[in-house]
Amino acid sequence: MKDKNLTNNYNVLSLEDLTIEADKLIKELENEKDLESVTDNYQKLLNLNILIEKKFQKNSKTINQKTKEKIFEITSKKNAK
Repeated sequence: MKDKNLTNNYNVLSLEDLTIEADKLIKELENEKDLESVTDNYQKLLNLNILIEKKFQKNSKTINQKTKEKIFEITSKKNAK
């Protein structure tokens, strides 16, 4: 599986699902004896970690924006009274 395909498959998953996938990869890496497959799984884990970071940052920005909008809405109502 190419990295681009891997990334595309993971893009549709939620942050929680990505974390579960990362946990699975970590467990596989801990139990693996074959160095060749460890390298492949480690690379997948690194890519998955980057995706998790990006999704987390995106979610954080969305939450921050919604919070600012709510605060503005509340203060606007308070000032209007």
